[in-house]
Amino acid sequence: MEHQKRPSHFDIAVVGGGPAGRSAALVLARQGFSVALLAPDSDPADGRTTALWQKSIAVLKEIGVWDDLELKAAPLQKMRMIDDTGRLVRAPEVTFDSSELGLNEFGFNIRNSDLNEALSAACGNADTLTHFNARLETASFEQDHVSLNGDNGTEIRANLAVAADGRSSRLRDAAGIEVKRWSYPQVAVVLNLDHDRPHQNMSVEFHTPSGPFTLVALPGRSSSLVCVVTAEEAERLCGLDTSVLEMELERRAHSIFGKFRITTKPQSFPLSGLSAPKLVGKRLALVGETAHVFPPIGAQGLNLSQRDVGDLADVLAKAAASGKDFESDTILAAYETKRSADVRSRTFAVDALNRSLLTDFLPVQAARSAGMYLADKIGPFRRLLMREGIAPGTGFQLRS
Repeated sequence: MEHQKRPSHFDIAVVGGGPAGRSAALVLARQGFSVALLAPDSDPADGRTTALWQKSIAVLKEIGVWDDLELKAAPLQKMRMIDDTGRLVRAPEVTFDSSELGLNEFGFNIRNSDLNEALSAACGNADTLTHFNARLETASFEQDHVSLNGDNGTEIRANLAVAADGRSSRLRDAAGIEVKRWSYPQVAVVLNLDHDRPHQNMSVEFHTPSGPFTLVALPGRSSSLVCVVTAEEAERLCGLDTSVLEMELERRAHSIFGKFRITTKPQSFPLSGLSAPKLVGKRLALVGETAHVFPPIGAQGLNLSQRDVGDLADVLAKAAASGKDFESDTILAAYETKRSADVRSRTFAVDALNRSLLTDFLPVQAARSAGMYLADKIGPFRRLLMREGIAPGTGFQLRS
């Protein structure tokens, strides 16, 4: 639905059109808030995939898009981790099985293009959601509202803004929230492939000296691949002929799924990290990569973002249901309190694991190996890691 010439007023304005932004807009609209989504149309050519854990799927179920998506996704029932560093101190192989938690699967792996398409279609059909196809140009936080201006002349006013416009968020910057940034000497090469042997709904993560080499199941005899290497090696791999690259990747995977056939063009992404010191501002809440960015280990990125969405919706809905000003500093502080421990612990854990793969410092290698040994040998500890990894549960209640 196109914008009006004069400013339109909404309860909540969500800025950002990625999965986190569109999910937030849909969840909040479903709870009865009038919502504006300020974002350009999503990129239909995104060839990457995302492993979604239980709480992320709960969000998608609540907004009514999961039933169709499940038909295009592959269940993830086992996660196998293999130390392929070749170092003196090596960790034992560990396999996490969803049946140990009484679950049919940890979650599902889905193509981003399918996820984006489903969320875009749902945004177009939501009664209390208006999509403005524009990028944020400027934002100002007034005493009684937030003013947002798009690059095509769109003008929006809202009681509350939700920043979901990524690591280079203009909305977060307009609020004066500075972030800590860091980079890694790594680049992720990402592609999808077919293989001869069935994956049996299992993801396999090889820990290598340059970072993880991860295969995640897709429907049929297909998997998505994330290969983390140095910048020089990423450039070399992306420059190889397809047949040569297929053989190289199969070698790195120790032919675990047989012969590889690449089905998408390789893409490369430099790895970096970002952490916001606070998740809220005046009439503002941060979700997703506006607040936290870290390497693609353990499929934590979008799942953490979706938990942001679920918890924000929960806090705002309860406030509105009890007659409180959902945009108040007190209510937003409750959201920040609810999310802070999860965000900080995930950011620290993923950063620490990634750096442990890069270091040759023997005590660090020994500590990582000890952790994997305990996960392999001690059932309660292994199950604790699984529960913490996927954060199972339904997340939030809908506002009636």
